[in-house]
Amino acid sequence: MRAARPGLSACFSFSVSSSLRAGVQPGSSEPSKRTIPEKRAKQGLKMDREEDKKKGKETEIQMKESKPCSHCKTKKCGSMAVPPAYSDLGKSAKDIFSKGYAFGTVKLDLKTKSQSGVEFSTGGSSNTDTGKASGNLETKYKVKELGLTFNQKWNTDNTLTTEVTMEDQLAKGLKLGLDTSFVPNTGKKSAKLKTGYKRDYMNVGCDIDFDLAGPTVHAAAVLGYEGWLAGYQMAFDTAKSKLAQNNFALGYKAGDFQLHTNVNDGTEFGGSIYQKVNDQLETAVNLAWTAGSNNTRFGIAAKYQLDKDASVSAKVNNASLVGVGYTQALRPGVKLTLSALIDAKNFNAGGHKVGMGFELEV
Repeated sequence: MRAARPGLSACFSFSVSSSLRAGVQPGSSEPSKRTIPEKRAKQGLKMDREEDKKKGKETEIQMKESKPCSHCKTKKCGSMAVPPAYSDLGKSAKDIFSKGYAFGTVKLDLKTKSQSGVEFSTGGSSNTDTGKASGNLETKYKVKELGLTFNQKWNTDNTLTTEVTMEDQLAKGLKLGLDTSFVPNTGKKSAKLKTGYKRDYMNVGCDIDFDLAGPTVHAAAVLGYEGWLAGYQMAFDTAKSKLAQNNFALGYKAGDFQLHTNVNDGTEFGGSIYQKVNDQLETAVNLAWTAGSNNTRFGIAAKYQLDKDASVSAKVNNASLVGVGYTQALRPGVKLTLSALIDAKNFNAGGHKVGMGFELEV
């Protein structure tokens, strides 16, 4: 046999390796149809992964930038939700001192709502010391399409009150209202025009109390920024052309802490502190002092949530008056409140008060 020529075998191996590098299958004269698309698919998948990583990083950065701070949970840091009205400043501390107690009375409250959307509220109470009973009836109807609310009240003093309000119609955050009252026995009539406007950083209101002798103008404004609150309230008697009320307030509001101070007419000074210690315990402290008097009023109150249906409340002031209350939800829509006021300074002398409240909501 003849030996193969070295030049021919080298040429054959060179052609095979070149064909493999070019994507040509052995025994075929055309490039492979799978090799190039597979490379392009891999390159496209790699690019998609890089884009997903970039998008993920951008989303993470946006979430960090828009993470709410302690005093504004729904806004970006640097902005603030609508501050409360002047009358609601320090409300959290006030609620700890007032809610859950009904000293010296037996109360019954009932709330219900008809299929047409009319809300009914009725209540009755009896004073355990005097035996005097009183009651009230209230109806409320809302027309959401027009932003209107109709509210009518009647009480056992035979006073009829009607209030009509319109909100967020003429401008976002603007509320207009007309409040009228009528006493059939005496024929006495009164009317009040209410206006209010609220938006980020500010909450202002102006009411005009119409009177035959001359209207009285009530105005209030609250400004807020990064948790700090500043408010002013005044009343101007046009008949006497003088200020009937001149109040200032300053406070700070965080997620679980609130501080409120106020000066009324330059003679009455007050302050309160509210703190939510945890999900079960809330505490409050208030302090009041009148100029020209050495009498300082001081109180401490707390509310503890035993479980989702029961809570206990307690408060004490510098006059040694101790108040305790217990609230129990018997079933959905049924709530029972028991309370007692004890004069610790004159414990043996008596004069202690007890109370009970019963609330039904259908």
